Amino acid sequence: MKEPIKSQPLVSIITPLYNAEKFIGEAMQSVVHQTHTNWEMLIVDDCSTDKSAEVVHAFAKAYDNIHYTKLLKNQGAAHCRNHATKDAKGKYIAFLDADDRWLPNKLERQLNVMSDTNCAVCHTSYEHINEDGEVTGKKINAIQKLTYKKQHLNNYLGNLTGMYNAEMVGKIYAPKIRKRQDWALWLEAIKKSGESAVGIPEVLAQYRVHQGNMSGDKLKLVKYNYHFYRTYLGYNTIKASYWLVRFLWEYFFVRPKYIEIGK
Repeated sequence: MKEPIKSQPLVSIITPLYNAEKFIGEAMQSVVHQTHTNWEMLIVDDCSTDKSAEVVHAFAKAYDNIHYTKLLKNQGAAHCRNHATKDAKGKYIAFLDADDRWLPNKLERQLNVMSDTNCAVCHTSYEHINEDGEVTGKKINAIQKLTYKKQHLNNYLGNLTGMYNAEMVGKIYAPKIRKRQDWALWLEAIKKSGESAVGIPEVLAQYRVHQGNMSGDKLKLVKYNYHFYRTYLGYNTIKASYWLVRFLWEYFFVRPKYIEIGK
């Protein structure tokens, strides 16, 4: 285990876990290989029934800044993230799902940018990998100045890339809605910061596409996003319907310009 440099700020990395024995080792490996060494990884197990816990325990024996908690009943990824956020001790909070990965300089690069710009919220570009961890050629480019207004139209901040300064905006908890909790969290973070989130154009994270996280149901896209405006933001039916139409326009006609498909 590398000794953390004490002058470096502590970053709390939050990872919900559910039946990810196939991937969690790679996620943890990408954390322990970070060039920024002062971090804690808070893994909250949502009652996995596979061997995920065994994989985590093997890492935790070698790295005492990896902390594992298993819930007594399954409550969903948002609850796991909130549970870990409550226990987080870091000045900065970042998120990494159990099936995703970071590039080695992800934390260091973000912290440098946040220090240089004095921003409270930061995100990066990221790329897709397949179930076997191979790069697919699809890249999602970070918006370099992501305003509250822009984030309100669509979730442009990849959760696996985001980091916020908890000393500046406080700890932010995901709302108790079934879907789009990460959208709500980052919208709130940008709102509390009072300024745009800074986007780093470099690819510093890898989002894994596999059967477990694929959804091709466009009707659910409408349902969940209407629910976001209606329930989370508290808009009335007419206002929620208006913003849903704006969301769909943004999703199908504007958002694609931030996506690159390689050969």
